[in-house]
Amino acid sequence: MDQYDYIIVGAGSAGCVLANRLSADGRHRVLLLEAGGSDRRFWVQVPIGYGKTYYQEAVNWRYLTEPVPGLNGTPSYWPRGRVLGGSSSINAMVFIRGNALDYDAWAAAGNPGWSYADVLPYFKKMETCQTGEPGYRGTDGPLYVSDVSGALHPLCQHYLQAGMQVGMRYNPDFNGAHQDGVGPYQLTVKNGFRMSAAKAYLRPAAGRRNLTIRTHAHATRVLFDGRRAIGLEYERHGRIHQARAHREVILSCGAVNTPQLLQLSGIGPRGVLAPQGIAVLSDNPAVGANLQDHLGVDYLFESRLRTLNNDLNPWWGKLRAGLAYLLFRRGPLGLSINQGGGFFKTDPELAQPDMQLYFSPVSYTRAPAGTRPLMNPDPFPAFLLGVSNCRPYSRGTVHIRSGDPHAAPRIQPNYLADDRDLQALLRGVRFIRRLAGAPALRDIIAREIHPGADCVNDEQLIQNIRASAWSVFHACSSCRMGPEPGTSVVDHRLRVHGIDSLRIADASIFPSLVSGNTNAAAIMVGEKASDLILADAGSPAS
Repeated sequence: MDQYDYIIVGAGSAGCVLANRLSADGRHRVLLLEAGGSDRRFWVQVPIGYGKTYYQEAVNWRYLTEPVPGLNGTPSYWPRGRVLGGSSSINAMVFIRGNALDYDAWAAAGNPGWSYADVLPYFKKMETCQTGEPGYRGTDGPLYVSDVSGALHPLCQHYLQAGMQVGMRYNPDFNGAHQDGVGPYQLTVKNGFRMSAAKAYLRPAAGRRNLTIRTHAHATRVLFDGRRAIGLEYERHGRIHQARAHREVILSCGAVNTPQLLQLSGIGPRGVLAPQGIAVLSDNPAVGANLQDHLGVDYLFESRLRTLNNDLNPWWGKLRAGLAYLLFRRGPLGLSINQGGGFFKTDPELAQPDMQLYFSPVSYTRAPAGTRPLMNPDPFPAFLLGVSNCRPYSRGTVHIRSGDPHAAPRIQPNYLADDRDLQALLRGVRFIRRLAGAPALRDIIAREIHPGADCVNDEQLIQNIRASAWSVFHACSSCRMGPEPGTSVVDHRLRVHGIDSLRIADASIFPSLVSGNTNAAAIMVGEKASDLILADAGSPAS
């Protein structure tokens, strides 16, 4: 059995951070296991390539949820990264920390050390940001965050003007002093390439003698001596291996795979584990419960002006964009299609925004099923306006359906199970219509393609929400942090309740969903977890 001090399971957004920080001083032997392979792939590194990796089995778990009652009984497709860098290697690269009040709520829920004042130093530590106030932004961290406002498609200016015409403030930095307003999104790209957690954290550490990285290593179960985690069993190239951890095993597999691995290892709800013949080590109903995700709705408009569709649909447009990228690392291939954004309140009495805005100067409605061809958009000029709910009330579950570690778990997100989520999205899509009616957008809109002018009253709008809403791919909270065993899975130091030498560090520990994209928060968890682990080991913080 191979011997290490720490075993990290999952080389995703948090796992890459842990591998770097725990191995930094050379004192600890660290093993990092990743079920997927290398991130050195063209469509992983090229920013617009996330349209290719969206359904690519080589780098993507490609999960499908159970039929969702709130979405007319249809399942939801969940791409999740299965590659070095995890979902940070296949996401849309939008960098949003969340609202300060989100983290204050984490601390108020019984998690000392997780308020905004506590986590802000980690957000600053992890980034090198091109813009923003020094009190809020970092300047010498490993993760590069780009200000791409000068490279936005010209149509974005119409969107920004429309936002201000309906009363929104212009906000150049959603990660600064204020989150509300309309503005450009910042992206995790550098010099025209994706800046994933693997590139930012893992690649600089990969040559260390005390860090072992094993790809194509599928974790099958945590090994225990009594109630102490002592190692891990994993399958690699058809063979079963075991590794021993003298200090700790750290799960960083994400909101789907972390509860799955815990349940396969005997930690979870007895009613789920026993029918699969799994001996129950710790009967904790919170493992796989409290699953949360943002739900989005898009409206599609035909444009009187050119959009990215005009640039990327014809063959000569693809050629021009390809040459601009290959020669200068510029153009649409080096950006996300989510270029404009914003946060707003659907009720002025709210303490913080409850809705996120998206503007994409492109559309791909004629895509064949099972594809997301961002390089082959619609053959007519069009753009998308979208919203997603920042703080959903609905809760779902992730439970194993089999004792087979290769069998996908049963995912039930329960979207719109709480009517408050439906009413918030109803207010959100009405705001889309208001935004589209502002002069800066109204004058360039030829027609509303979807849902169309005939969709007007609340019943029709709700029908469209249920028929067309989609995951924004921000799954979290399935192993949430909290003080009480049975209603939470880890304590405020990320230790699994009732189990020694086992921690979790990924988005599954979020007590509640943050307001915005989740990648930044997951990386922050990796940074803070590293310090907690090193402190408990008597080592200096990283």
